[in-house]
Amino acid sequence: MTTRLVIDAHHHVWTADYPWLASPKLAKIKRDYGIADLRANLAAAGVDRTVLVEAGWGHPSETVEFLHLAGAVDEIAGVVGYIDLLDPDLRAVLTRYASHPRARYLVGLRDQVQGRPESDFLARPDVIAALRLVARAVPTFDLVVRVDQLAAAAKAAQAVPELTFVLDHLGKPQIKDGAEGLWAWREAVTPLAKQPNVAAKLSGLVTEADWQEWTPEDLRPFVQTALELFGPDRLMFGSDWPVCELAATYTRVKDAATEILGREDPDVFSGTAAKTYKLGVL
Repeated sequence: MTTRLVIDAHHHVWTADYPWLASPKLAKIKRDYGIADLRANLAAAGVDRTVLVEAGWGHPSETVEFLHLAGAVDEIAGVVGYIDLLDPDLRAVLTRYASHPRARYLVGLRDQVQGRPESDFLARPDVIAALRLVARAVPTFDLVVRVDQLAAAAKAAQAVPELTFVLDHLGKPQIKDGAEGLWAWREAVTPLAKQPNVAAKLSGLVTEADWQEWTPEDLRPFVQTALELFGPDRLMFGSDWPVCELAATYTRVKDAATEILGREDPDVFSGTAAKTYKLGVL
């Protein structure tokens, strides 16, 4: 009998010189996080395979480096790389990625949409056209968006049905706002969840809660709502390590998800990520 692999669908590695780490509130995670750190956390938490996600460097060179890593590190089953959807050279960037000797590990792409001021960015015609190019290159596009950008994300998913969209961090609900945050997020995420080509990650939740005082009970209503709207076959576990270390260790994040779900659900902790990202590990 084959043992089911546990998959972390969302983590990073980086060096301390990433510009966004200069914020004083991020001092706790402003250091190098490499493969040795990753492996130690995977072993402690009982995780077998991972998806390495672009970490905000903002240049294709990071993705090229991550593809090299994926080919050298058995635990990394796939890479979600970086793109700028407004890049006039987007076609050339996609061609560069496709020509990489380890291009088979490129399972998705994402743009740092959360950093763009417009709430309707993803619904722009030029962005929709760019997403159609992405759909020809990779199976998925990760949505790293704010709650106010979820409506436009739903329009993008509807406009590009040939592409699978993966909602990172459940769309960053304001968990620290309790019931008010839950209501605002549920209203915004429901139209996106209705699109059949959208999956979502139970990731990044502890850093949307109170970093010092959060408990699994704070996260539970958001996870339960995600289960209701997406179902376990469109949900996947992600640690968001090392960002999670602002509020919790890797192991505590995984344990919290297991506690809320009542078990290591085989879809959430394995099957959905393998299927969505076409990891070829199950």
